[in-house]
Amino acid sequence: MHRKLQPPLILVNFKTYLEATGKQAIKLAKEAEKVHQETKISIGVCPQPADIAPIANAVEIPVFSQHIDPIKPGGHTGHVLAESVKQSGAMGTLINHSEKQLKLSDIDEAVKLAREKELVSCVCANNPSISAAVATLQPDIIAVEPPELIGTGIPVSKAKPEVVTDTVKLVRKVNPEVVILCGAGITRGEDVAAALKLDMQGVLVASGIVKAKNPYSVMLEFANAAKKQ
Repeated sequence: MHRKLQPPLILVNFKTYLEATGKQAIKLAKEAEKVHQETKISIGVCPQPADIAPIANAVEIPVFSQHIDPIKPGGHTGHVLAESVKQSGAMGTLINHSEKQLKLSDIDEAVKLAREKELVSCVCANNPSISAAVATLQPDIIAVEPPELIGTGIPVSKAKPEVVTDTVKLVRKVNPEVVILCGAGITRGEDVAAALKLDMQGVLVASGIVKAKNPYSVMLEFANAAKKQ
């Protein structure tokens, strides 16, 4: 794992929110970098493909693509090429987010492509058994996110703590090295603390930060909560 991604890790998915598009995306990334500088907690950002290059040029924290397709260079109009996001300055990529799901065979190919292009792979999974299956593919990071809790403000660590504990147990049997993140409904520092207490190594968060009135203060709260664990 890259030194800039050492746990505890906060990974911020910008999705396609207007609050995290274009100039606003650069502003949010700079705020994330400021929090990292102040707390030394690892923070990465996942902007839309068009915003990867300007953000990578503006900040030194890790930038992730939101997706790559399991394709080689060629005639794949509208797809996201691993080489493209790498050359744009991305350090890693999300794979199989619940809003952009792939077949297991395609996840496998995307993880291999990421490894080949020296991109950190963060594969999303929606339950413990899928997480365990994904762990066999040897990604760098697994993020468990029950889709029914995404965007609800109800953290999985509170609503379904068994999902967290079962995921850790099953994944560690298969892959002791992979970093495991907790996603869905993370909105407060105490949610981050709860995830870390359940042996997660960080969080994948989106609307809890992007849609917040003061994203910087929320990221700072998250980072300070992570520091205390």
